[in-house]
Amino acid sequence: MNESLPQCQHLATHVNSLLDLLQQEPSLRSQQNTSAIEASLKKAISPQFEIVFAGAFSAGKSMLINALLERELLYSAEGHATGTECYIYYAEPAEERVVLTFLSEAQIQEQAQALCQRLNIESSPTINQSEVRQLLHKLCNKIIEQEGGESKSERAKQAKALILLLEGFEQNQTRIHPNNTATYSMEQFNFSNLAEAASYARRGSNSSVLKKVEYYCHHALLKDGNVLVDLPGIDAPVKKDAELAYQKIEHPDTSAVVCVLKPASAGDMSIEETELLEKMQGNLGIRDRVFYVFNRIDQTWYAPQLRQRLETLIQTQFRDNSRIHKTSGLLGFYGSQIKQTNGGNRFGLDTLFAESVKSMGGEEETPQFVSEFNNYCANSGKLTRTEYKVSVHGYQTPNENYLRILSEWGMPLINQLIIDSGIEDFRNGITRYLTEEKRPQLFATLADDLQPLCINLRKHYLDNYRDLDSQPREIEAMKAQELTRLNNELQEVGIQFKWYLENEVNEIVVNGDRAFENDFQKLQARMVSRLDELLTTFSVENAHRLAAMSHSRNATVPLIAILVEALYYLANELEDVLVEGVKILINSFCKRLLDRVRQGEYYRKLYRLLGNDGGIEAQLKEVEINLIHALVNEAKVECDRYVRESPRFYDEGTFSIYQFRQTLQQTSQGYDCSSIVKAEPAIRQLLKLDFDPKVSTTIHQNFRHAINLTLKTHLLPMADQQADYILQQYDQAREYLGQTLEQEAQEKIARNVRLQGTIQEKINAYNQAVVAINECLKGMQVYERQLPLISEFDLKVKDSFVKGEFVDYSMNNGHASHVDVEVVNIV
Repeated sequence: MNESLPQCQHLATHVNSLLDLLQQEPSLRSQQNTSAIEASLKKAISPQFEIVFAGAFSAGKSMLINALLERELLYSAEGHATGTECYIYYAEPAEERVVLTFLSEAQIQEQAQALCQRLNIESSPTINQSEVRQLLHKLCNKIIEQEGGESKSERAKQAKALILLLEGFEQNQTRIHPNNTATYSMEQFNFSNLAEAASYARRGSNSSVLKKVEYYCHHALLKDGNVLVDLPGIDAPVKKDAELAYQKIEHPDTSAVVCVLKPASAGDMSIEETELLEKMQGNLGIRDRVFYVFNRIDQTWYAPQLRQRLETLIQTQFRDNSRIHKTSGLLGFYGSQIKQTNGGNRFGLDTLFAESVKSMGGEEETPQFVSEFNNYCANSGKLTRTEYKVSVHGYQTPNENYLRILSEWGMPLINQLIIDSGIEDFRNGITRYLTEEKRPQLFATLADDLQPLCINLRKHYLDNYRDLDSQPREIEAMKAQELTRLNNELQEVGIQFKWYLENEVNEIVVNGDRAFENDFQKLQARMVSRLDELLTTFSVENAHRLAAMSHSRNATVPLIAILVEALYYLANELEDVLVEGVKILINSFCKRLLDRVRQGEYYRKLYRLLGNDGGIEAQLKEVEINLIHALVNEAKVECDRYVRESPRFYDEGTFSIYQFRQTLQQTSQGYDCSSIVKAEPAIRQLLKLDFDPKVSTTIHQNFRHAINLTLKTHLLPMADQQADYILQQYDQAREYLGQTLEQEAQEKIARNVRLQGTIQEKINAYNQAVVAINECLKGMQVYERQLPLISEFDLKVKDSFVKGEFVDYSMNNGHASHVDVEVVNIV
């Protein structure tokens, strides 16, 4: 937090106060997502602002950071395959330092295996054996030789990266733990200053085995908590390194991203670069704080088609040109370093590039910058319209051309190179953003996120306050208001009761009432179980006795007489079961129905209006009696029909007629009772064939339809009649309500006053928080994002028209646009 703004010191408290007010309003809480507010608040008050440089390997991230700070801090080389994280923090000049964290041996082994796979080298399972490292070193040198140099191809660059990794492991083996990372301060290396420590960390072999490097550097760009972060490439050969970069992009601590992209040299966006842009969109900590840097822009100077493809890409896929920069980190950085040299040290050949120009076989090597500088002077076309008429001679070596050109044109030419590199423009853009725009933008984002919350809270408070304020304040007025609504309330109660009964009946008709379905299934089960029991216990001897008694003159009883007695017996017994089951079913249903009705809001309201239930309970009990009577009759009719044999019982070709003939043949063996008694199992089976379909039809088809129809014909008319009857109770309700309204009116007035007081307290808390936040926004010079307040004037106005003039209360910070209102707390 900026210490020069005391009005922002308690910003988090005031924002959290608004969030607490939101939590107290359930109707608003579900509509408002506060995650964006929480993220923007965290950014606004955070002491650190992490700017992540993200991109593919060899995109030039490290070189760009070096150019931005004009100091050679980070290692930069094409194809460098480490997963090093670099954090650069601010420090006072006397406190500059470096903290180094090494990879574990297991992590280095993983890096080596990944590179071996890329190079198609069959690697050994471990690199802690010197003979394995020597073999790999030899194979890598052979690859570089085959490719024509370490920078001539991607394969050669990867071979060089593996060599550096092996050398780094050898040189730092005592500092590398087998499984864990190890951290050292620069004092443990006996480095006296940041330059020495940075030089050590920047050396390719050392950089290859470092997991994390933390620089504490004195530079104005790093003030106010700005932290520059350099990460492994998003296309890192080791999957965990690439995931590390993506995780950091999505981490809430990341505040801004500098996307260093390669289309200037590659022509198109890679899959990884496209994924990078997509992942940034989901991080609320980043928002639109993204800079797009198309590095290696110098390669488009020599390839018109490449330049055209880049321009087309930018125009079609990148709309915010203010955040787009085209740079050459190499030319820009070393250009700034050359300005510190002179002819005495051969413009850096003896200092900056001393290691690069070491002669091999008597001839100096050419540093990459020198080659690119000469190319810039001869072929870029950038100097065509300038005063610099530079020539590159073919009879001179690149280093000789470099020295001659700088001796002739001096530092003004280097200044022109830096301008053309785009680094100055990039540095100015980043500096301007971090020093002038960052804080106001963070607070503007917070204000934008708070705006919907404040508008919703403000409207909610005003609506509720005005609604309460519009209620009568006197007992007689309150009573009159209640009585004017009485007729409508009675009508509503009747309609609600009617709707409820219609819904209950409909649920039964569509099998939606679970309790009713369970009861009906029990009735079905009792019918089936009783039929089985009756068939099992049926006595042919008893049936024979009854038939014989009916015809005293005869000593012989026919089979058909036995069946007749059985049909009457079974039908009557099943009727008893069905009648009893119907009574249980309807009793249970009506009891549940009455319990549910008593729980209804309309029922409680009816008691308030009449002092009784308006006859609902009596009507339901009367309906219960009528339902039972009607359904008992239905049950008797249904079971009485069991006495008649089924229509197809004697049809030819059916099993029943076959069983009948077999039984008849068995009973014809004699004329006394014993021949029939012997046929008892066959007679039972014959009865089963007749009664099973009858009972099944009853319980699965006929009787359920009868129940549904009976419920409809009794309950629905009763609901209509009861609704009309309730409406006719107006006079009784008016008399009863008049006796209770005075007390209710007193209680309601007191309740309204309490609620209004509660809302006033919330409005005071709201205004207090908003005023404080607005003061902070003003301190940050964010004047156009002021949050809306609630004034006394707002609370008194009940509509949007004052004296015929339209007043917009939703805008202008919650004030009427034509009235100058002073915001005060509501007392």
